Amino acid sequence: MRFDILTLFPEMFSGPLNTSILGKARANGLLSVNLWDIRDSALDKHRIVDDTPYGGGAGMVLKPDVLVRAIESVPHSAQAPVIYLTPQGKVFNQKLAEELAREPHLILVSGHYEEIDERVRQGWVDLELSIGDYVLTGGELPALVVVDAVSRHIPGVLGDDRSAQEDSFQDDLLDHPHYTRPYSFRGKEVPQVLLSGHHELIRRWRLKEALRRTMLRRPDLLERRNFSKEEKDILDEIKKEHYKERR
Repeated sequence: MRFDILTLFPEMFSGPLNTSILGKARANGLLSVNLWDIRDSALDKHRIVDDTPYGGGAGMVLKPDVLVRAIESVPHSAQAPVIYLTPQGKVFNQKLAEELAREPHLILVSGHYEEIDERVRQGWVDLELSIGDYVLTGGELPALVVVDAVSRHIPGVLGDDRSAQEDSFQDDLLDHPHYTRPYSFRGKEVPQVLLSGHHELIRRWRLKEALRRTMLRRPDLLERRNFSKEEKDILDEIKKEHYKERR
């Protein structure tokens, strides 16, 4: 898979893209990430990329001519979805990460300053994404978040593809608790079921704890889930347990 990132600060990407899972995936040819300095598309000697907004107001606006030249300079840009990272965009989530992972090529535009010219959004942007209801100084960190989350769904990137399938938010459930050695740590022990070797009991325990954790921490996720009979029965068990605890 190929990512092309348009940014005013390409140096912000060097560390994250060259280390850990992303670094290994790039080294193994599973994904490529190309950085494009938007300033290179400015034609004046001072490489000016922004200007004051029409109508007045605070901040600066990225110029449409410079930004469109940057987008169109990316090889095969006409065939790739152009994604603009902005707080005004659709909130990025696991489902979107999976959908985007099916694309062979994505172009990510990291905005900066006050905004980009609206005409670019209308004519050259296919999707606007936000990583949350807060404002950052630019789109570089959101672009890295998108690359990281999407890359996890590319076969081979994680080594064991089951890791992505068992992540939180898969099927609208948070992940179950995890344990490793030592068995006993400062008076806290690993649940006995995980040492039983009984795969069906372990599977059911993990499902129950995932449902419990989701119910307690993110009940909104359960509102849109289609429950199996087993899950409904387990939820009834959890509710009864919590009712007893409160009495």
